Amino acid sequence: MTTPDAWVGLLPPAFDPDYIERAVVPFLSSGEYVGERPALPMIDLALSKENAAPPHFWGMLYDGWAPDPKEGTTVFITGYDQRGPDNERKKIYASATTPDLYAAKYAPKVHGFLTRLFADTNTGKPLMHEYYENYFDLYWDLHLGATGEAVPPEVRTIGSSFTAVLGHWYPTEDVVRENFMRVRELRPLLKEWIDRRVQAVIDGDVQDPEATFVHYWLRNGQGGEHFRREDIVFECFHNFLAFSQWGNTIYRTMALLDTDHADPAVRSWFEMTNSPDTADEGAFTPLDRYVMELFRTVSPNGGSLSTVTTERGAEPRLGSVLTLHPTASRDPRHWHNPDEFDPDRYRTVPTSADDAETTSRHAGFARCPFPPAPFTVKDGRRADLTNSAFGAVYGVVDGTAYPVCDTAGYAPFGFGYRRCGGEQLTTEFVKEFLRTVWSRGITFVTLDLEHPEKLPVSPRTVIDDDIGFRQGS
Repeated sequence: MTTPDAWVGLLPPAFDPDYIERAVVPFLSSGEYVGERPALPMIDLALSKENAAPPHFWGMLYDGWAPDPKEGTTVFITGYDQRGPDNERKKIYASATTPDLYAAKYAPKVHGFLTRLFADTNTGKPLMHEYYENYFDLYWDLHLGATGEAVPPEVRTIGSSFTAVLGHWYPTEDVVRENFMRVRELRPLLKEWIDRRVQAVIDGDVQDPEATFVHYWLRNGQGGEHFRREDIVFECFHNFLAFSQWGNTIYRTMALLDTDHADPAVRSWFEMTNSPDTADEGAFTPLDRYVMELFRTVSPNGGSLSTVTTERGAEPRLGSVLTLHPTASRDPRHWHNPDEFDPDRYRTVPTSADDAETTSRHAGFARCPFPPAPFTVKDGRRADLTNSAFGAVYGVVDGTAYPVCDTAGYAPFGFGYRRCGGEQLTTEFVKEFLRTVWSRGITFVTLDLEHPEKLPVSPRTVIDDDIGFRQGS
């Protein structure tokens, strides 16, 4: 077995000593243990989210190459006991991503992005290149109300570099080192720019401040210890990781609908879902169910990373455990037909809005593991963020619940209190993409390219940019 020290001797001389010591060696010295598939839609608190990140990432997030919450932090690397009462930090984060806000505030921005993506001039071109040409305009518009020339070139560069590190992943590769060090170089400028834009949202110096995530984080966090201004700045760039799911999902969806290589079930359900005779039933609409099944099938987020204390000799150590999403989503314990594409499986699934105490008793618990605890927003809406028996956060707006599927067999966004805070926003984005495809009669085709561009899209994932589209007649 090759030791970390032996690896170091094989690295190119261009690798900086700090990078080798703080990124390469921790990566080579660490390991991830694959955890069991959950039987319930919940991760136990013994598997903590505290500092749960790949060890070679810290240098991209902090000047000192190690987590330092004083500089700001994100809910995604914060343990439950550090989030405030009843998962307050997660609820504040989710207050900016609820479906009612998408419909009222964010949909026009997404619609404009898709209009540019499917412009006639892009017909027949590799589409993911065009996606990333426009993606950061949408990203910063949603977060801070900044787009076009308001986004400095350096800010665009750091976003692309962060995504490159995610996709290529291995710090022993030169492409990772180059982009990693570029992120470190540009991060101070990025943080200063984000902070100025946060102030612009506070001062109302952006068009429609209420159409930004930051507006809701400011109002509902109120500058408190569980969502400080430093944390808002941190969330704005840490979301490079969370939002990487979008590009990966779009590419996988196009591949499934590709004219030459389409999955027959995916295509057939797509046509039925968009039929004008289709009626809504149950907690989720037909389009909701279709998108949910896409996520269960492609699982763009491979797993939930946890830290756990292990005993080795006299000194306790931290280890990493990965709870895999794809295997949980296809577990025959949860579905009669786990390998079929079947959106109708969600007609009768448990949801986060089901009675918590009844759900707990049926699961065999003496008491609810995560008692529902409404967090009332302070942004002017009549809305609460609450949680299911297993901790999944969801919104209740004007008395209407917007639940999520709360079964361990639906795992693409994680489990319980650890579910992605942007889950419903991501679902709405993909729904908007599919509506556009359907309404414009768009078809996807594999392009005959000798050397398609390699594009990093999400953790450990680099795709061939070889899918284009045709406009309907």
